[in-house]
Amino acid sequence: MKVQDCMCKDIYCIKPETKIGEAAKLMSQNHVGCLPVCDNNNSICGIVTDRDLVLRCIACDKDVNKTPISDIMTCNVITCKKTDDIVNAESKMGQKQVRRLPVCDDNNRVVGMLTLGDLVNNDDESEEDLWSTLEDICDCNGNQNNM
Repeated sequence: MKVQDCMCKDIYCIKPETKIGEAAKLMSQNHVGCLPVCDNNNSICGIVTDRDLVLRCIACDKDVNKTPISDIMTCNVITCKKTDDIVNAESKMGQKQVRRLPVCDDNNRVVGMLTLGDLVNNDDESEEDLWSTLEDICDCNGNQNNM
């Protein structure tokens, strides 16, 4: 099975200059936990999660109406292609300890998002593989990543 067979295709992207408050509202309105950040060429240059909003914004007393998302986003985003095998993408999620994996085209533009929820809802996914990926992402040694 390929990533394109189970990824979410309804993606909301923001620009680096988008204010944090605007990004939070977009997340809330669309019931999503992360937003890819794209440059003027629509290429991914970062990602921001609901956890980033709490730890890098609220906990640091940043002004949500003045601070750009670029101040709190994660750069060097781990991505995959829609034609990648789902097993390889899942392995990447586990190795890099990320819960969400932006799916990009050959020009690095976001075309979808692969999440743990997508893996859970995948009928081809074995329960053992899912638990293994979840254990890798959460790293039972307590070294949990924020995506």
